[in-house]
Amino acid sequence: MNETNPAGSPAELPDSGPTGPEPTSPGRLVLLGSTHRVAPGLLSWPAWQVLHAAERVLVGDAAHPQLAPLARAGVAVEVLDVPSYALPRTLAEAARGTLVVWLVGADGDPGLTDSLARFAVEGAETPGAVIPELELLPGSYDLPGARLLDLVTVMDRLRSPGGCPWDAEQTHASLVKYLVEEAYELVEAIEEEDRHMLREELGDVLMQVFFHARIAQEHPTEPFSIDDVVGDLVEKLMYRHPHVFGDVDASTPDQVEANWEELKAAEKQRDSAVDGVPLGQPALALAAKLHSRATKAGVRVAAPTGEDFGARLLRLAVEAQAAGTDPEAALREAARAYRDAIRSAESR
Repeated sequence: MNETNPAGSPAELPDSGPTGPEPTSPGRLVLLGSTHRVAPGLLSWPAWQVLHAAERVLVGDAAHPQLAPLARAGVAVEVLDVPSYALPRTLAEAARGTLVVWLVGADGDPGLTDSLARFAVEGAETPGAVIPELELLPGSYDLPGARLLDLVTVMDRLRSPGGCPWDAEQTHASLVKYLVEEAYELVEAIEEEDRHMLREELGDVLMQVFFHARIAQEHPTEPFSIDDVVGDLVEKLMYRHPHVFGDVDASTPDQVEANWEELKAAEKQRDSAVDGVPLGQPALALAAKLHSRATKAGVRVAAPTGEDFGARLLRLAVEAQAAGTDPEAALREAARAYRDAIRSAESR
């Protein structure tokens, strides 16, 4: 076994052979874990306490992210270079009669705790063996939303050289069809009240957002990142919720919506109530949105009176919107019932 400290000088390990009387105390081995989603050095107070109290602090990776901040805090860390199969016994022997901290690797050191448990069981069956107490101590915790950092890392890997050839050649335009498809699948999950599907489709839509943001980051003259996207969104949400983040009074949903529309109008400086309504959305939803905007603006326009299909469908959409019904959702519900009827007929 060979162990070195960060400076490269040899570090002595307890000899597994008999060198004198066994220590009276079993010792204590602390496995200190930390999340890579929090900046290195941002550790809990119990973690700092045990680090400063430890007789020895050991690590298996010379590039462990916690080494630099620990060194600045005056905590000496020894790099342990032993085969994985020998690590449990080495750690247990190092902790006999004293306090030793093991810095868990970024991968969580899979299998280490199980191996230590087996070693403890074997030691308990050996007369005279002294097995140190084992403690798992989380040094830092993921904050809400921290897993989004993993998605940033994954998207960066996919788009970078050596990543995925298909992902690397995609553009904003080529991904439009997938964005629309994922949005519709999310709508279906919501309307079907399928919780498992809802969770999955929310992830697929989120992936599209991160994908587009990663592509935008590569623009030669006007790049922006997911941080810019989120920063703009947070600023917009706070601006449009003055009743939460400011001193505006809005105690009912109607007041909130009225404030929202007023702020949007001032922000966008639109000349018409229907400016900004995306014409690419489904036709029934488009008709309902136009009618909703006109109603809120106090503009009264009669629906077309023609008998062609377009005029008749528009009148139905306006009628549904006026009655408080989403025509798009209503038609999808009817279509699902029609689909079920077709399947029932086929089974007969």
